[in-house]
Amino acid sequence: GRALLVLLLSATVSLLGGLIFGYELGIISGALLQLQTDFQLSCFQQEVLVSAVLIGALLASLAGGILIDRHGRRRAILVSNLVLLLGSLILTLARSFTVLVIGRMTVGFAISVSSMACCIYVSEMVAAHQRGLLVSLYEAGITVGILLSYALNYVFADVDEGWRYMFGLAIAPTAMQFLSILFLPVNPVRLSSWDSDCQKGLIPLQDTEDRAAAKREPCQGKHYSFLDLFRTRDNMRRRTLVGLGLVLFQQFTGQPNVLGYASKIFHSVGFQSNSSAILASVGLGAIKVVATLVAMALADKAGRRVLLMAGCVVMAISVTTIGLTSRMAPLAMARDCKAAAGPNASRSLTQHPLTPVLPQSAVSPVPPASGAVKSQAGPGFAATRSLTDVFASTQSKEVVPNPSLTQKRDLVGQSKKGALESTGPPLGAAPWAQHTVLNWITLLSMMAFVSAFSIGFGPMTWLVLSEIYPAGIRGRAFAFCNSFNWAANLLISLSFLDLIDAIGFSWMFLLYGLVGVMAVIFIYLFVPETKGQSLEEIDQQFSRRR
Repeated sequence: GRALLVLLLSATVSLLGGLIFGYELGIISGALLQLQTDFQLSCFQQEVLVSAVLIGALLASLAGGILIDRHGRRRAILVSNLVLLLGSLILTLARSFTVLVIGRMTVGFAISVSSMACCIYVSEMVAAHQRGLLVSLYEAGITVGILLSYALNYVFADVDEGWRYMFGLAIAPTAMQFLSILFLPVNPVRLSSWDSDCQKGLIPLQDTEDRAAAKREPCQGKHYSFLDLFRTRDNMRRRTLVGLGLVLFQQFTGQPNVLGYASKIFHSVGFQSNSSAILASVGLGAIKVVATLVAMALADKAGRRVLLMAGCVVMAISVTTIGLTSRMAPLAMARDCKAAAGPNASRSLTQHPLTPVLPQSAVSPVPPASGAVKSQAGPGFAATRSLTDVFASTQSKEVVPNPSLTQKRDLVGQSKKGALESTGPPLGAAPWAQHTVLNWITLLSMMAFVSAFSIGFGPMTWLVLSEIYPAGIRGRAFAFCNSFNWAANLLISLSFLDLIDAIGFSWMFLLYGLVGVMAVIFIYLFVPETKGQSLEEIDQQFSRRR
């Protein structure tokens, strides 16, 4: 009975952690519409507000690892919940732009620490054969959280100061997660002094075979310094190579940017009106949720390595197909816009998934940078990004983050009109409107890309990262890889348009396809299979291999 309770509470912590993460990423798009009128925000201020979460998350990915290793995973999640409650209260009661930015930075810091600590804690708390399912549940929570945030954006669009409710509602799942984890032990199994003394209460030994093997091992409480990540001790250098390779390939396969073109593709296939664009974006969101559920079911059966390689192959084929079809039926790439139309008037640090409202001047009509946030310091990031992007992108034509909101707020009507006029000839006259078959191939390729990412790189990267490092340095190692994830994300998002200017849209996507092939080779050569193994067995496997 106690084991079942621990299992259910671990699942709750994982799901709520992802849900909060996705919700905080998605909610800004609807809140920004009201904030820009209530606070008379300039383009630059809107950009700062959107990027505040990213800045907080980056800080957390640098400092959070030490917190997680020194004070334990459970305490790190509890602290992140308290910080998130504080951030949500600051946002709900905010009366000035500065207070809003401080609130969003606080929230960014909290969700970043939580994302890392949740994945590590849950991976250590459950048995080997359930670890894939429960850690992947975090990713599923993110996709659901983003869908939920868009629904609430719509509900509160007409409410006076509705943004206060949008920010304030994050308090409910945060409080639920805080209460759930209070009932979880630091270590569910205390069989002997070996468990508590050697492992400092961090890793439960999950079943009898594990315990027997552990008893045979001499008791060694290992301590690691940060620099050990780059040394040959216990083959740590190879583990770091695997971790960094996964997070960098996750970004460089084009994940942050492919979805930026969703709205272009939707329009070219005939989704011309706002309501049909909403349907299309919700459809892509639903595909993402379903694909993540499939990944959860298969993680412990097919294995991490198989899902990573299969996902990579499909992603490489999908982006290559988009690249080839766009050569035959070019997508119109307008780069001009009215600066006032969108929050992100300049291509700066902030373009990320959160910024569905993109200035068309500096960015293509669709938010290319949608990915800048997921790397978001946490597992969910990647997934998040992609989903947010999908939503964000479908609106970019309207320059409003949530298409449904356009119909509900007059103010937006005017900026929408301006934006549409500025993009040039009417959509019907666009050169790509004639290539119906090619456009549908492009749309199906994008759906395949979203599904493959959600089955492979999305959940599996963070699952593998939570397994391959020894307990004594797991928090710092996870945070180190995470910070590279953010940095790569940012780099891709900011260089995307310049690269398109230099080599062209179709070559850009063909390049992503090539990187996808390299990723398959990397996974085949370097990433071991970890399904069904206890964390101790994975550690021993790495320590032995050269």
